[in-house]
Amino acid sequence: MKSLKELYKIGRGPSSSHTMGPQRAAQIFLQRTPDAARYEVTLYGSLAATGRGHLTDVAITDVLQPHAPIEIVWQPDTFLPFHPNGMRFKAFAADGTVTDDWTVYSVGGGALSEGENDTLNKETRDIYPLNTLAEIQAWCEEHGRGYWEYVEECEDDDIWDYLSTVWQAMKRSVERGLENEGALPGPLNLPRKATRYYVKASGYKQSLQSRGLTYAYALAVSEENAAGGTIVTAPTCGSSGVMPAVLYHLHTSHDFSDPRILRALATAGIFGNVVKHNASISGADVGCQGEVGVACAMASAAACQLFGGSPAQIEYAAEMGLEHHLGMTCDPVCGLVQIPCIERNAFAAARALDSNLYAAFSDGRHNVSFDRVVRVMKETGHDLPSLYKETATGGLAHITE
Repeated sequence: MKSLKELYKIGRGPSSSHTMGPQRAAQIFLQRTPDAARYEVTLYGSLAATGRGHLTDVAITDVLQPHAPIEIVWQPDTFLPFHPNGMRFKAFAADGTVTDDWTVYSVGGGALSEGENDTLNKETRDIYPLNTLAEIQAWCEEHGRGYWEYVEECEDDDIWDYLSTVWQAMKRSVERGLENEGALPGPLNLPRKATRYYVKASGYKQSLQSRGLTYAYALAVSEENAAGGTIVTAPTCGSSGVMPAVLYHLHTSHDFSDPRILRALATAGIFGNVVKHNASISGADVGCQGEVGVACAMASAAACQLFGGSPAQIEYAAEMGLEHHLGMTCDPVCGLVQIPCIERNAFAAARALDSNLYAAFSDGRHNVSFDRVVRVMKETGHDLPSLYKETATGGLAHITE
């Protein structure tokens, strides 16, 4: 598995696969072809089907347009074999000849791949020798250490500085989202709700206040993401509200220190990394279970870590967080990361806290392992029809009234 720096990325919303990935691809292609007279970019499959709502064209043209004219070609009905989020970049000389032709895929979480013969990711080395949660848990139990200590064992010395930057970015996204009001961009005219939820939560008794604040924090980040604000992929833009909501709430209400929050981030990263390595965190590939479901698993593990859970209890909390999202489709209305995405972040944050509590009451022993749920999630996602995986043609996305 690769570094947690490849999982937690700070960038612009609203979509890691539809915005961050294509923007990075455009930057790479510009470096390859700085003297091009014009560009043509073809978007395929899911990337084309909901690209306008996710600002895919804006992300690409912002990079290439200042250097040369660009044409975006939309091919929503054509799916390239490696991944539903395919892109083809072409650069042309002044006489019309093609000077470069590059096909690349946005595979989730802002990551790119060139397919079976990928050369992009050779520079990002695998640093984790253990790639399943069972192996990592066994290491923890054998050495009497926690998941975050396995991260410390494998990562470079600057990992804690990086996670500190991630945590500060998460906090800022919550706080900005609580301050901003008004309608989100796009034809739905969806009003922001985070501020109202935050104000109303303060009037409830402690038990309900806790849940209301968790909702408010998740809404705050998800609305910032939907508006194209700066967020952290955890593991994606579309699911970026879950982890900050849980961590911010526990940090402020239980006074957990920053170092403990960073260890929880590291623990959560291990679980997200296992899914990314062995299955997928791309909604276009496996549906929303790979985004909000994985975010819930990560947040469940983080909460359990903070409350002193054993490696077995942490694994159980994460397993429940993912298992109970199996089969969740990715079908955003109008192709926007707004409905049902924003509410899903709020409910997943609350479910993560419930998963932690349930696991804390147990001894950590259970019948279905996290690794097994990851395998089933991958199989389920690939069995889902494409119209339920980040397209604008099926499910909730089909409802226009």
